[in-house]
Amino acid sequence: MNKARMEAFSDGVIAILITIMVFDIKPPKGTDLAALNSVAPLLLNYVMSFLYLGIYWNNHHHMLQICHRVNGRVLCANLHLLFWLSLLPFATNWIGASNFSQLPVAVYGIILLAAAIAYFILQGTLIRAQGADTRLAKAIGRDIKSKVSLAISFGGVCLAFWDPLVAFAMYAILAIVWLIPDQRIESTMSSQASGGDSA
Repeated sequence: MNKARMEAFSDGVIAILITIMVFDIKPPKGTDLAALNSVAPLLLNYVMSFLYLGIYWNNHHHMLQICHRVNGRVLCANLHLLFWLSLLPFATNWIGASNFSQLPVAVYGIILLAAAIAYFILQGTLIRAQGADTRLAKAIGRDIKSKVSLAISFGGVCLAFWDPLVAFAMYAILAIVWLIPDQRIESTMSSQASGGDSA
């Protein structure tokens, strides 16, 4: 099965999601800073959601660079991830429209948490498809970063019912942590280019 088709489909879905989110941002009715304040919450959350979609696209791309085999289970796991990512425009718009109310921020966090779990599942499914001793398995290792990130996401969801802005700040911190592409995979790709082990 060709991984290029799965990667191209995923790229297309993520590009469409970013476009949909842009269409949801309507220009303010006035021309001063006070008018801009009316769309500020949606703009802020758009930036956050754009970052998250970019992070998933970037890490998804890097992960597939050191894979050589996909199967039916990998395709299903990939669709599972794309399903949760496809809900981000809805949650983004809801947060902006509600001015960061508790439930919308919690739902946004639940979607981020579910997407993180789906990515974790996809990663494991890809490792099983490649084999336990391949480059991907070695690059991922014990994957402490992902496990800690899941805990932070869950904490953010819980905090949303107490202080939505604190929860949103946690989501932002998590995005910053993942903004740099996965260095474990970068290192593995570099060692391969220098004559390291094969896939």
